Amino acid sequence: MSLLVRTVQKAKDAFIVEPSGQIDGNTFGILEKELDAILAQAPALIALDLAEVDYLSSAGIRVILKTKKALTAGGGKLVFMHLQPQIRKVFEIIEALPSMRVFKDIQEMDEYLDRMQKKITGQISDK
Repeated sequence: MSLLVRTVQKAKDAFIVEPSGQIDGNTFGILEKELDAILAQAPALIALDLAEVDYLSSAGIRVILKTKKALTAGGGKLVFMHLQPQIRKVFEIIEALPSMRVFKDIQEMDEYLDRMQKKITGQISDK
């Protein structure tokens, strides 16, 4: 099976990346190329929407962890949405989820980002 990757820019420095298919040894390069292009723009946030990913191998994990490391180094964040049970299990096995933010959908992510931005600008107190 192949991998398709769709990217949506939500704000000046925020992107949603929506891979569809399997992320494995044959397809990880497609995702890596897309993420590297986004990283070149020094984003503050990349949200990986994994609703349409049905398989994730160690090659895919490597790309995701590399992206997280690059974002963290630049002060950015990597978050996840719509993890399928088998994909969530992969992250649990490698014990990566506790340090990563996972959202159930775009609305929950937008609400979180809104709260964080308001907190930074002083529009709401730290809760």
